[in-house]
Amino acid sequence: MPTDEPDLKELMVAGLDGDAAAHRALLERLSLRLRGYYKGHLTRAGRSATEAEDLVQEALLAIHIHRHTYQRSEPLTPWIYAIARYKLIDHLRHTRTTFADLPIEDAIEIMAHDDHIVAESAYDLDRLLGLLPDKMREPIRCVKIDGLSVAEAANRCGMSQSAIKVNVHRGLKSLAAVITRGKKS
Repeated sequence: MPTDEPDLKELMVAGLDGDAAAHRALLERLSLRLRGYYKGHLTRAGRSATEAEDLVQEALLAIHIHRHTYQRSEPLTPWIYAIARYKLIDHLRHTRTTFADLPIEDAIEIMAHDDHIVAESAYDLDRLLGLLPDKMREPIRCVKIDGLSVAEAANRCGMSQSAIKVNVHRGLKSLAAVITRGKKS
């Protein structure tokens, strides 16, 4: 389903300006999107799709409570889906499902991939990677995004293979810490 960013953003801005009907309409439209988002990700994580309803309510509540933090100059859907991802990760963590139990490809997919908003996810990913120093960002981009082998990434980045492995590991650990800190804010 394609995103309708302009319509959603218009409702969000109207809601921020005090239009209660627009805010209600926004939350109703988001509930449909979030329900599909959570069902898909929970199923891929080997979980029951019935858990989605609680997550939808938690995400909508967080969106409502934190709506004042939305920057009007930024796209809305990456902001919405960032909240949704944090809620999903938090839910999986609290229900004793960890990313250590999943193959790394599945964990990355749950954290950063959404079929409905590929462009917005890329925007989020670029913003997150921008927080890292080049020595971590480039190896992660080469190995995890571009799909290069460690040897190919070492050649491209001008580093040893062990430096690539260390920087990918440390970079991913740093990103996980950023996401965790953002959740607690």
